[in-house]
Amino acid sequence: MAREVLKRPLLTEKATLQAEKGIYHFEVMPDTNKIEVADAVRRRFGVTVKSVRMSWQKPKHKTQFTRRGPRYGVKQGYKKAIVHLAPGNTIDVFTPLEAKDKGAL
Repeated sequence: MAREVLKRPLLTEKATLQAEKGIYHFEVMPDTNKIEVADAVRRRFGVTVKSVRMSWQKPKHKTQFTRRGPRYGVKQGYKKAIVHLAPGNTIDVFTPLEAKDKGAL
């Protein structure tokens, strides 16, 4: 059984603008590599992957000020994959990944 590599697509303003150019952003499992990501995207969406770039999004320290004093916390970091597709290929990232697996859409 193949393990799950892609967690979710990242839907930011920058990622949405780059999706028009065939560049898609995904949050991936921390122990994956470029080859596994390219294979997972190819199998899940049926597209040709040109290249993959990986980066770590660092944890961010957050402070919330309340009447009882400040509360400190950390927003968890994650690993990000930037996938470049071959010309002519597109992915519909607004449809949930679970719905695509079930064949609903």
